[in-house]
Amino acid sequence: VASRALGWPGRRIVAGRVSAPAAKALGVFATLDDIRRRGHGRPAPPGPDSGSLAAVAFTSGATGPAKGVAYRHHQLQAQRDALVAAYGITRADRLVAAFAPFALYGPAMGIPSAVPDMDVTAPSTLTAQALADAVDEMNATLVFASPAALRNVVATASALGQADHRALESVRLLLSAGAPVPPELLRQAGRLMPNAEPHTPYGMTEVLPVADISLAEIEAAGRGRGVCVGHPLASVDVTIAPLDHSGRPTGGPTTTVEVTGEVVISAPHVKDGYDKLWATQAATSAPEGWHRSGDVGHFDSEGRLWIEGRLVHVVTTAGGFVTPVGTEQAIETLPEVEHAAIVGVGPSGTQQVVAIVVTIGGVRSAALAPAHLADRVRQVAGVDVAAVLVVTDLPVDRRHNSKIDRTRLASWADRVLAGGHPGRG
Repeated sequence: VASRALGWPGRRIVAGRVSAPAAKALGVFATLDDIRRRGHGRPAPPGPDSGSLAAVAFTSGATGPAKGVAYRHHQLQAQRDALVAAYGITRADRLVAAFAPFALYGPAMGIPSAVPDMDVTAPSTLTAQALADAVDEMNATLVFASPAALRNVVATASALGQADHRALESVRLLLSAGAPVPPELLRQAGRLMPNAEPHTPYGMTEVLPVADISLAEIEAAGRGRGVCVGHPLASVDVTIAPLDHSGRPTGGPTTTVEVTGEVVISAPHVKDGYDKLWATQAATSAPEGWHRSGDVGHFDSEGRLWIEGRLVHVVTTAGGFVTPVGTEQAIETLPEVEHAAIVGVGPSGTQQVVAIVVTIGGVRSAALAPAHLADRVRQVAGVDVAAVLVVTDLPVDRRHNSKIDRTRLASWADRVLAGGHPGRG
């Protein structure tokens, strides 16, 4: 009726039943059932070929300009199958994704999905109330949220009522990824969803998922040199390209225990290539069929993969290379430190390690850390720390609000230690 009254152009198709007199009066061309049944003499359009281009997904740009990653249909199908197998997903599941791109996996897996009421460009805007409302509306069994989103959910949980807590009991699986997820954050979020098993899948835009680990497995692994991301999935092969003294991945692929190097991955769902970035594609796909991730890590004696940081963030000192994540985790054990980042200042090969921290309660402006704090940081760091700086917060990526921009921090620290004004940090 509205289309006729407003004079909308085009042929009118009704998504339901309509009587012949009503169809004639409203100028209805056909119903969806008519089209399905008869096709109006036209052959059905062919489905996409498995080798056809399906999508171009962009990286977060956390360590450089965002890159377009091309996928063929068969690669996306393999990605869907890997997720379904890893998490036992069935048609009975329903997904709430506090990250818009992940919401696309729901239809791909044949299950309903929804994004909660939030600014999807700023994951930290997700509140506990918005999450509970979305879960309640969907009777959701699966929840995906970045660490930044989960932090704000936990921080705003006091506003939830009894009905909200009951709604969250329907969740059986909580997924969080995009950056290292502190175990305590998973515990706190898990308490809001008491029937959910918290997991952190590891992967990247170029190949996801790669590995998976549950909260129970994280706790069993304990502290180590980086973040434990668990065992590679059954369909995924992972090797390590060892780093030399200067932090370059020059060694042959290995799975030898405790050898640190670049993480190199092969899987049916690895990227087809980068969109119009042929040099980058060639550099990251040697050998052919594998993806050089740019992540640095190692295997432990149980076959679990640990991530120690990004290759571009490795600090190259005169005494050898230093990967950032393990040192940052050690500094964050101090009760007065909320967040920490490690960067290198100076020429490659003779860089000095600089620790940059956000303290509990925060500071109003960036500056050199007081002597007592600097001493405590040096005591726990496990490496020689040339300087300790305090800042109001750490710069993070736009997509997840979780990945630390250490390159930007390194430039800032270099300027400050050379006598420049620190600004607000």
